[in-house]
Amino acid sequence: MKAHLITRQGWMTLDKELKYLWKEYRPQITLKVQEAAAQGDRSENADYTYNKRLLRQIDSRVRYLVKRLEELKIVDYSPQQEGKIYFGAWFELENEAGERVRYRIVGKDELDTKLGYITIDSPMARALIGKQVDDEVVVQTPSGPKEWYINNIRYTPFETPLEGEPE
Repeated sequence: MKAHLITRQGWMTLDKELKYLWKEYRPQITLKVQEAAAQGDRSENADYTYNKRLLRQIDSRVRYLVKRLEELKIVDYSPQQEGKIYFGAWFELENEAGERVRYRIVGKDELDTKLGYITIDSPMARALIGKQVDDEVVVQTPSGPKEWYINNIRYTPFETPLEGEPE
């Protein structure tokens, strides 16, 4: 079963997108459709056809966001989580070769590999839930098991990037 969890920041991002689409972008496109329709023959009017298609895409995304926001459960930080990896945690791992990586566990709607966000449903997140600093974790990957050591856990972003990470 997939988790319907999201951080407060993630929920606010989706809500902001929904409000923008519904209150700003959709009315702009609707006006363009009306203006193009007023020009007469719609069958060969590229502006009309393009904007009608865009309107359908906006409506589809709005329907998805409304439904999705209703079923998501916001998970806020709780002091009982301190020192262990749970939903919303940022953490640093190191393997035997000394390679270090940083990730954050989020819901599927927030997934962004460039930011180091992994979903709660990923094998790594599942293996790490409830673990603490200095624990050794084995993560099953398609290329076989990988061993990681937990160096750091926090519930606020890391201030400085690792070497080679984007700032």
